Amino acid sequence: MQRAFKHDERGSVAILSALSLTVVIGAGALAIDVGSVYLDRRAAQAAADLAAMSAAADLPHARANALATITQNRLPADTPLTVELGTYTPDPSLGASDRFRVTSATTANAARVTLRTQTNLYFGRVLTGADSYPITTVATAARSALAGFAIGSRLASVDGGLVNQILGSMLGGSLSLSVMDYRALADLKLDMFDFMNALATRARITGPTYDSLLSSDLKIGDVFAAMTAAARTAGAGSTAINALGEITRALSDASKTVSGRSLVDAGPYSALGLGQKPATSVALSALDLLAATAQIANGQNQIAADLNLGVPGILSAKLLLTVGERPVGTSWVTVGSEGASVHTAQTRILLTVNVAGSGSIVAINLPIYIEVAAGTAKLDTLACAAVDARNSSATLAVTPGVVDAWIGNVSASDMTNFRTAPNPGVATLVDTPALGITGRAHATIANTSPQRVSFTYGEIIAQTKKTVTTTSFASSLTSRLVGDLSMNVRLGPLNLGLPQLLTQSVGTTLGSIAAPIDTILANILATLGVGLGQADVWMLGIRCDGAVLVN
Repeated sequence: MQRAFKHDERGSVAILSALSLTVVIGAGALAIDVGSVYLDRRAAQAAADLAAMSAAADLPHARANALATITQNRLPADTPLTVELGTYTPDPSLGASDRFRVTSATTANAARVTLRTQTNLYFGRVLTGADSYPITTVATAARSALAGFAIGSRLASVDGGLVNQILGSMLGGSLSLSVMDYRALADLKLDMFDFMNALATRARITGPTYDSLLSSDLKIGDVFAAMTAAARTAGAGSTAINALGEITRALSDASKTVSGRSLVDAGPYSALGLGQKPATSVALSALDLLAATAQIANGQNQIAADLNLGVPGILSAKLLLTVGERPVGTSWVTVGSEGASVHTAQTRILLTVNVAGSGSIVAINLPIYIEVAAGTAKLDTLACAAVDARNSSATLAVTPGVVDAWIGNVSASDMTNFRTAPNPGVATLVDTPALGITGRAHATIANTSPQRVSFTYGEIIAQTKKTVTTTSFASSLTSRLVGDLSMNVRLGPLNLGLPQLLTQSVGTTLGSIAAPIDTILANILATLGVGLGQADVWMLGIRCDGAVLVN
């Protein structure tokens, strides 16, 4: 009987089915809980994403905005919520977790939201012993804000003749524009993207993006032809159109080229296809573009010119100048987010002035050497108003270039050696058989701390230029040099004057001519887009797109 029961297989299917059904029911129950957790996690992540974007769009009220967002998404107001402010750096070389750094509210450009919710368990509590499953979701959003800005150029206030001499020499041609022409170019605003598209057509650049154009070396004739085309698109007046046409004709045989990227930095828009235009409008002054092109085209070539100044007391003046390259990878104008920067170029000037003397001193030779280091402007903060764009603003951190000035003897080879700063020897101020006077002086204008310059929305739209002056310079540079001038006198056998009287006479004569020489130096430097211990900066446009999710 026992043996028969042992070998009886009837009913086994029912037993196996019962066991299998238990497993199936358990798996189904687990699937329901897993699905519930998955759906609730997706809902929580969506709420965290929206909360992060809301927080980043208005950082001063980040927590309040994030909390309002999660309640609008039907989560309880007491849902555990953490809001952290920090800086987000979109650098692919950094790990995703390293791109967001918690920082103070004043420097933050992003917000990270951590949301802790839970989902109820239905059947899983049998296995876990818990009635709910905790869910933690994290989202990071950064403000999407861009601005265009530039540094250098005061050409609008410079005499036309001096500009023609300097810019013509730098471009490799002969310019004969009037002051009215330069004013028309200063007033003419060219859309940066219209200009770049016209330049791509003129230079026959067929690459797919603006980066293809900016990576090329461009003929200066093509640059000015493109400026003319962009000016016509902008509906410019005949004076500006004719001035650009005259420049193009004057430089038709010029062989110089400029690096597109040194001329314009399109920032994140470099990846746009040629012909496309972003919503952001970036307007460039035709005069600023002319000056920047001249500087870049000149490279480190020396420019020598005899200046016909017509200034009483100055018999003649000779100019020797070299303009170095801007720091690698930078330009005079850029479009970018906070941290982007622009730079002026390092500049060297040797102005040799022959000054009318008095008495036994017929003339005084005065060689003034000036070296101006690169000035820098960095986009420090970009405040985008969440409701009314007219409340947006921007701040630049500006450091004028250090100025090193000498009365001394500087050679032409010293002027082009940018690896070493010249250390001038004594200069011969007066040289006659009966009398010789030598001298040397040194003055420095320095300000190593950036100065913050703020721009309202109205000033951004108007492209208002602001001048930053170094705090350690408040007097005439030439007067400072003359005051520091140490002189030695060589007397001939027939000279009856006393050395002290002679040096006083030279000092008095040079002091009386200091103001006109300062004006000459300022005009020369302004033509090159720099100043004596100063830097001019202005905004070209601003775009605030709220906030975007980042990782």
